[in-house]
Amino acid sequence: MVRPPSARSAVPGVGRLGLLEPTAADSLHDLAWDNVESIPVLWALSRAPDADLALSTLMKLREQLGSEWAALDSAIRTDTSLRGRLFALLGASSAFADHLVADPSSWHVLRRAALPDRDELLADLLDAVGAVPEPSEAASPPDSATGDGRAGALLYRAEIAGPEAVALLRRRYRDQLMLLAALDLAATVENEPVLPYQVVGWHLTDLADAALTAALSVAVARVCKDGPCPVRLAVIAMGKSGARELNYVSDVDVVFVAEPADTMATRLAAEMMSVGSQAFFEVDAALRPEGKAGALVRTLESHIAYYKRWARTWEFQALLKNRPMTGDLELGRQYRDALMPMVWAASERPDFVADVQAMRRRVEDLVPADLRERELKLGHGSLRDVEFAVQLLQLVHGRVDETLHVQGTVEALTALAAGGYVGRDDAANLTASYEFLRLLEHRLQLQRLKRTHTLPAADDEEGMRWLARAAHIRPDGRQDAVGVLGAEIRRNSVRVRRLHAKLFYRPLLESVARLDSDALRLSPDAAIRQLAALGYAAPENALGHLKALTGGVSRKGRIQALLLPTLLEWLGDTPNPDAGLLAYRRVSEGLSDQIWFLRELRDEGAIAQRLMLVLGSSEYLPDLLINAPDTIRMYADGPGGPLLLSPQLSDVAGGILRASARYEDPKRAVAAARSLRRHELARVASADLLGMLEVPQVCRALSSVWVAVLEAALVAVIRASEAELGAPAPADIAVIGMGRLGGLELGYGSDADVLFVCDPRPGEDETKAVKWAISIADRVQRMLGAPSTDPPLHVDAGLRPEGRNGALVRTLAAYAAYYEQWAQPWEVQALLRAHQVAGDQELGLRFLHTIDKVRYPIGGVSPEAVREIRRIKARVDSERLPRGANPATHTKLGRGGLADIEWTVQLMQLRHAHEIPGLHNTSTLQSLDVIEQTKLLDPADVALLRDAWLTATKARNALVLVRGKPADQLPGPGRLLSAVARVAGWPNDDGSEFLDNYMRVTRRAKAVVERVFGG
Repeated sequence: MVRPPSARSAVPGVGRLGLLEPTAADSLHDLAWDNVESIPVLWALSRAPDADLALSTLMKLREQLGSEWAALDSAIRTDTSLRGRLFALLGASSAFADHLVADPSSWHVLRRAALPDRDELLADLLDAVGAVPEPSEAASPPDSATGDGRAGALLYRAEIAGPEAVALLRRRYRDQLMLLAALDLAATVENEPVLPYQVVGWHLTDLADAALTAALSVAVARVCKDGPCPVRLAVIAMGKSGARELNYVSDVDVVFVAEPADTMATRLAAEMMSVGSQAFFEVDAALRPEGKAGALVRTLESHIAYYKRWARTWEFQALLKNRPMTGDLELGRQYRDALMPMVWAASERPDFVADVQAMRRRVEDLVPADLRERELKLGHGSLRDVEFAVQLLQLVHGRVDETLHVQGTVEALTALAAGGYVGRDDAANLTASYEFLRLLEHRLQLQRLKRTHTLPAADDEEGMRWLARAAHIRPDGRQDAVGVLGAEIRRNSVRVRRLHAKLFYRPLLESVARLDSDALRLSPDAAIRQLAALGYAAPENALGHLKALTGGVSRKGRIQALLLPTLLEWLGDTPNPDAGLLAYRRVSEGLSDQIWFLRELRDEGAIAQRLMLVLGSSEYLPDLLINAPDTIRMYADGPGGPLLLSPQLSDVAGGILRASARYEDPKRAVAAARSLRRHELARVASADLLGMLEVPQVCRALSSVWVAVLEAALVAVIRASEAELGAPAPADIAVIGMGRLGGLELGYGSDADVLFVCDPRPGEDETKAVKWAISIADRVQRMLGAPSTDPPLHVDAGLRPEGRNGALVRTLAAYAAYYEQWAQPWEVQALLRAHQVAGDQELGLRFLHTIDKVRYPIGGVSPEAVREIRRIKARVDSERLPRGANPATHTKLGRGGLADIEWTVQLMQLRHAHEIPGLHNTSTLQSLDVIEQTKLLDPADVALLRDAWLTATKARNALVLVRGKPADQLPGPGRLLSAVARVAGWPNDDGSEFLDNYMRVTRRAKAVVERVFGG
């Protein structure tokens, strides 16, 4: 026979209740809850966010209440609503648990089932200090309809104004906050109504208004002791308080307006802030004109004058949320009425887009990298992302649409959706994500009543479990509550991260391509306004590009319409979104027959994002990509990292030579070499612009491809000549790299400086051999220099003996004779960078050995030669700089630029290479390493020279990438300089900072140059 279970066994044990403290069973026994009658109470306790905390607090309350515990115990057993509020509060907030223990009778506050209204809150806070209306001639009379003065003035005088006032206000405020928290949390324990997010925010704001009205009443009593308050003081709420969306623990931002703005008004404002900050929350007036450096109190006229003349864009964005809060409300309304027209005109300011984008980046930079995924307020996919985007759209369209003149984020999203500026589904989804993130923020702050926005660390399972329970997250059958919470956080964060694509770009696409038959459409004017606010300088043209890309009913048009919201978002973060969108249209049209192109953009996020960054940053790359489209595939990541970095230079050079060798016709051979060069330039430039390559790697790669093309062209022309002659070539030819080609330090805008040397083969007539060699060299120059859509291939032999008046090709013996008898100091200096690059390797090496005794003379260069080099350098400095160029920012010939560094290194080589073999080196950077190792210069000086060379080279390369053509002069402050700064790797868009850094680096290097050249 099976025995019936005893009554005792029906009572859940501490394990089933989730109680972990060793004393839990004894505590339940002491409370007389370990019985059948208490089962509903026990299960309710188990649902508290932290049941152990709730239980330990109840034990303390029992002790503090003594004989009064029976009343609370009875209420817990009979009133499920109270039980839900109490247990949820004690399990969610150690701060309110402490508050109840310190003042145990305040549990009666929780018996209230509904929130007090605004008038009750005001009356309660004022009653705490016995405040009565202040009779003031300066202030407008209270509103007779409401009795609280809201239509005119909320100005009172406290009867209790001593130090005890702060404690009285703090207790009364904490009681009201506790009631709200309990009602907000109750649904986690019992089947109670869920307070909507907006109701919580509104109530917190009403409570803050009442609190600061009471604080102002204390200030009036303290400051105006001898008579009625003689000034009109309006307190303007800003930020979350102004928008009526406060957190449980927020700074309350305020601005003060006074008539007159005298010492008395300033003392009133300061005293109110002091009382409020001690009793309730931090009261912050930093959003006032000129910030903390500005006057605390200003007249209305002074405020208006400041915003008309001095205010920056972010200050108008802040004013979006301004709201008369307390004090003289009529003066507050005058303030709002005067300033809001300026707010709605802010989007017309010439610096609007740049200011908004800079502010957004500054906000993101405030968050340490290791916290960005945990930051609910400022991280990626955070609350600030939603607020920022909504405010930007309000500023853009609110100028012509008064329905957008609202303050709260949720209200603004609703208005934007109603006006067709945001898709209705997008607005609903973003509202849901915003409210979810705000819910988590509220729960985190309630735990200890601390101002925090940071989620528990990923390995803090206990913290995440508490947060899940406090946020009423339950297991879903597949994951526990912690797993569900983590998934929800990730889902909402990703959804918010896409807000720019959703909020800004989807409506634009709806206006030019029907994606949803039920969607509202932006008017053309609204679309143009929106594009302008997103950084497009020619929004009408941009709208035309969107129409062209999505036009027709083809599948490609539909795919483009789906891709473009995200692509446009990425383009919007580039230096030149207009050019980027045009380039994307050209690339799309150029690859219209390539089925892989849109598929890759759709399926490979890295490809699409990198392509948009490239197209919106560079005029050098679009044509290359159109003609070398396979490079776009390399924007993907492979198993070993970015595919752009996978080719080896030796493999690329070998591929160029093999491809050209397939053709007998030299034109076709050179065309094949050009084609592969195009691919390699696109690859290197893309990797460089995307920050994957350092300066020396870029220079080495560009030099390598130049050498390979030169070799391929020379081989093809010689092979064709031999076929025409029907005989072997009469001479060997070598190509000697000079300048940056010889040092393998070419940039994007560099020409190939070379010398051609020949050596007649045995039995051949020297005159005929040289003539043949000249024809070969000339043909190579012409074929490589032929007009093309690719970056030019200019082979420059101007450094040969006698310059452009001398023979294009000389024999090895002729070179030896010339340099032995006639070489000028500048020619000797030029030979320091001579290096065999193409043609007959053995002949090239013989040439180098021949000139070694000229460029590395025994005993070093003569004092006379040094003087001549100094003279030439001085002449270059004074005469070679182009007319109108700025010597401080010319990357090649300017102060501390490339020429300065290279001349300095070459002078050191001329003086010391005869005794230091390491200086037999054509690379500037490698020679600097040797100079440092051998202590020819102080390591600090070498570091300055090296830094300047790298900085100038990087800037010069960035100029070419941005402008699409060779350039040496950095532009002045403006959009072009900002683009160069970004491409040069500067961490932000502040071109002025980049320019300051450039001039600082080169100025320091110039000091070293002057010391070396000075003796």
